[in-house]
Amino acid sequence: LAEDDTSRKQRDEEIMQSKQQKQIKEFLVQTFGGSRGGLLFSRQGKTLDMLIKTAADKSKSQMKALVQTILPRIALYKVLQTELPAEETFTHMRTYMMDWVAAEKHAFTVKMESVPGFYRIYSYCFLKIMRTSDLWESTQEHDKTHFSASITKCLWHTACRENGCPELCPLFCDVDDVTYGGLRKLGFSRTKTLGCGGDCCDFRFFKR
Repeated sequence: LAEDDTSRKQRDEEIMQSKQQKQIKEFLVQTFGGSRGGLLFSRQGKTLDMLIKTAADKSKSQMKALVQTILPRIALYKVLQTELPAEETFTHMRTYMMDWVAAEKHAFTVKMESVPGFYRIYSYCFLKIMRTSDLWESTQEHDKTHFSASITKCLWHTACRENGCPELCPLFCDVDDVTYGGLRKLGFSRTKTLGCGGDCCDFRFFKR
């Protein structure tokens, strides 16, 4: 029992010190001030711990994605819901997802474009992940000028539904539009997503 308590404390400490949690804390403090932001972050951490404990029937890789990426943002949304009107909550979540999460991902992708052979490397990695990861279920296609994936099941979509916030999922989808928008070597298009009620997420990338 003592070992279980120690392991749990170590896990909790690792989560709270993660890059994702540090970013959320900074967002809350900047948005609501040190005192209120700190209180909201404390509540977000407790909510996150509860969400992790109630996650069931997930593989090791799925739990890693949930703990590091998905559930912290769901926990943030749920805490803001208890403090703010629905419209204000969604506005703050959109600001966080677009101006913090998506902007950082876009900047990273722009830097990746400077790597020689970026399109070839990125297309190979993307398709391999789609084929082998259990975070999605998809079919893929590719030729010399494009690669695509039709995703029929997505852990982000599943997690939002399982945690009672399907309306949050479109924000996760919108992050992709910012991440891949305006790139020099990689074009991106998508006509529908699971989060917005589609039967799949039809990712399509093409060589510029």
